[in-house]
Amino acid sequence: MPRFDPHPERRPAVVTGASSGIGAATATALALAGHPVALGARREAKCEELAVTIRAGGGEAFAHHLDVGDSGSVKAFAAAAADALGPIEVVVSGAGDLAADRVHELDSDAFLAQVQVHLVGAHRLVSALVPGMVARRRGDVVLVSSDVVRVPRTRMGAYVAAKNGVEGMARAMQMELEGTGVRASIVRPGPTMTGMGMGWDAETTGVVLEEWVKWGAARHPCFLRPSDVAAAVATVVGTPRGSHLSLVEVQPEAPLEASS
Repeated sequence: MPRFDPHPERRPAVVTGASSGIGAATATALALAGHPVALGARREAKCEELAVTIRAGGGEAFAHHLDVGDSGSVKAFAAAAADALGPIEVVVSGAGDLAADRVHELDSDAFLAQVQVHLVGAHRLVSALVPGMVARRRGDVVLVSSDVVRVPRTRMGAYVAAKNGVEGMARAMQMELEGTGVRASIVRPGPTMTGMGMGWDAETTGVVLEEWVKWGAARHPCFLRPSDVAAAVATVVGTPRGSHLSLVEVQPEAPLEASS
């Protein structure tokens, strides 16, 4: 008898925040790896554009509106994804946004809004989809975190708190899911060139970068591409049964030093 049930040939995946950035890149990478993918985000039209592209390339994709800040929206998305693609085998939680405020200057409602999206939103997705995975005794849950858990950054206090919460929740899940056949994993990207933070004005961006350099959080100017993070997620999900990539941190490679 095998120690672990093998992965089924068909492994439908749901990806949140799939309208752009890491989410869109992850949906594309999983589709290329043969996963039917359900794309969810508030910008449903953007998700549908990506779904059309995936289908044109021979993949299987489904787009649906998703607001992870709304429990009803998450439940509706989860049900629609399962109806369209079948039982969900892979859950990738990565929806979110980013503000640039000092903790003591941030309104508590604004602080809560970020925690709601990054942490509570991830839990909404987990609570909607993981019980079915446990019942089927297989599946992968990937929670996209951030290296701010290891090295906090200024002007990101709510985000830092939320991502610490995400990793704490993930580690508790890893213990609770042990022996169920469901693997919970953390993918922890470093600085990534996405839409998050791109709406800051030039002055804010300059101040933020100066503070990051001051505290040693920006050793070089290179950023990850969303596809770099997506490749890590695809690797985690594609790892053969019997092993578990519980935490993968992805950092941008520094430029080559000048030769002497």
